[in-house]
Amino acid sequence: MLTQKKHFVTSSLWGLFAVCTAMPVSADNHRLNVVYILADDMGYGDIAFYNNQSKVPTPVLDSLAASGIVFTDAHSNSSVSTPTRYGTLTGRYAFRSRLKKSVLTGYSSPLIEPERETVASFLQAQGYQTACIGKWHLGLNWAKKDSLKPLYTGSEWDLEDTSNVDYQAKISGGPVDCGFGYSYILPASLDMSPYVYIENGLITSPVTSYAKDYREAGVRGAHYRHGDMADDFRHDECLSHFTQKSVDYILQASQGNQPYFLYCALTAPHSPWLLQPEFKGRSGAGVYGNFVCMVDDAVRRICDAVRKSGKASQTLIIFTSDNGAMWRTTDINETKHCANGGWSGMKSDLWEGGHRIPLIASCPEIVPTGSTSDALVSSTDLFATLADMLHVQIPHGVAGDSFSYWSELTKNKSVNKENATRESMIYHSDQGYFALRRGEWVLLDCKGSGGWTLPEDSVIQSPVMQLYNLKKDPAQQHNLVDQYPQIVEEMKKELEEIKLKPW
Repeated sequence: MLTQKKHFVTSSLWGLFAVCTAMPVSADNHRLNVVYILADDMGYGDIAFYNNQSKVPTPVLDSLAASGIVFTDAHSNSSVSTPTRYGTLTGRYAFRSRLKKSVLTGYSSPLIEPERETVASFLQAQGYQTACIGKWHLGLNWAKKDSLKPLYTGSEWDLEDTSNVDYQAKISGGPVDCGFGYSYILPASLDMSPYVYIENGLITSPVTSYAKDYREAGVRGAHYRHGDMADDFRHDECLSHFTQKSVDYILQASQGNQPYFLYCALTAPHSPWLLQPEFKGRSGAGVYGNFVCMVDDAVRRICDAVRKSGKASQTLIIFTSDNGAMWRTTDINETKHCANGGWSGMKSDLWEGGHRIPLIASCPEIVPTGSTSDALVSSTDLFATLADMLHVQIPHGVAGDSFSYWSELTKNKSVNKENATRESMIYHSDQGYFALRRGEWVLLDCKGSGGWTLPEDSVIQSPVMQLYNLKKDPAQQHNLVDQYPQIVEEMKKELEEIKLKPW
């Protein structure tokens, strides 16, 4: 379902991307810098390169795609934020952790287990500088003023009293404890308190402000919850602020010969949809589309920094999203923009729109220009891919759900020996339902969408499972579970076997 249009490289990016046609492809450069850009709730169909009917201009991402490789069958391991981020950093399906459904909030305890190997700790051991900048959403250990009292009262989703949180104390359990040498983060999503920046475990400004519940009339995604806020925090500046921090890091980390890994987790286009004035009216998809334009511009600034660093030919840039867009049927009807392409469903769902994501990679020395891959790829696969890049074998039991797509990046089938490409994968929904994908078939263990589009309790008199042939029925309109009982049984068995893996 990839549909392309003509691609024009913007002048500010030409210095970075034009060298792609001049440089020979080599699989022997094993210590590339890696910039991993993770958008928040950006759909497969938002990028014009993927969808020639997109109402959103994305010239920078189109140029990045034209300069490298585009994956058309890439998926987040979950259809919501926290579990995907866990899977990306650990190479492990998040349902193996304590989180069986939904997401964490700003005051949740750490999800990544102590001593768990991550992409960052692995690369750090290989001599890399490592940095995490942006949205964390994987839990933190907040200190209490009074250890005998609860951290807060109320619920995580409706906080009442947070006066026992010691915002001046060191915060543990975050990126620094997961292998990142430098971190500058927001605890969770931009609509979840506390609204603070945390640099290497310390909040950057006193927390003396309080944000009231915010909702802009007439704009569905312009809202955030009440909660504590630091004096230096502004919601409408957050995306640009993290982008500048990423730019600064790239320029600083590039000064020596030590390679770096930057995990750049953008806060957009997740709600709140808050625009800088120059982006108003940029798209034909309303405020959301204009916000996607801001994401495209953030990528421009980051790519410009890579070019200015003088290390563009030695830097692998990967752009992807943590799940599908939060884009309803009413939004499609109103704007005629299909944020999730032609796939059914949206963020939270087991249907393809919930987890089929854009995945673009570019590196002049490694990735052939203008490549496309239909290989099955999961967000858990970053770990094995970078291990393959370095020709380092991952210890048994570490990143057990990660499979390398390095040979697809390089189009060199001989380099991928230890970490074989995947043949199947598990998807996991916001409500904790499972799906197994193998080849052209996908089996869902639910009656509805697995998420918010069609809740399970709203489906009456339906088979308890769903089977689709994505090659013949990409929109998942025809449930074949009764027609192919043998395929169903085989896939159910494989699903249970994978779920019981020990890592």
